[in-house]
Amino acid sequence: MTMQTKKKVLLIDDEKDFCFFVSRNLEQTGEFQVLTATNGEEGISLARKEKPDVILLDIVMPKVYGPDVAEVLVADPKTKDIPLIFLTAVVTEKEVGVESIKEIGGHNFIAKPVDTERLISSIKMVLK
Repeated sequence: MTMQTKKKVLLIDDEKDFCFFVSRNLEQTGEFQVLTATNGEEGISLARKEKPDVILLDIVMPKVYGPDVAEVLVADPKTKDIPLIFLTAVVTEKEVGVESIKEIGGHNFIAKPVDTERLISSIKMVLK
């Protein structure tokens, strides 16, 4: 897969180790190019500049809370059409069930810890 056909994923999460492992796991498939931001403000800026195909967004972060980041992205004409998937440790997979993806406020979400195969299938689902 060439760089142009890879889907661009923006991961916004304050946990640097989590960003590293998710980025590595997605990029190893050869299907994704992953950009990371470790806070909401940086994530908003990168989303506007890079226009990713999908945004993976942590809910609980310092400074700017994930849902507030989502609100800014949805209100911005440059980013409003980018699919958004919340990643959260607030609820567990056991609490949300075995389906790969659920919704919070109209946005999809996946419980942490994130299973790579489930994450990939969820990304592909929102990109259809």
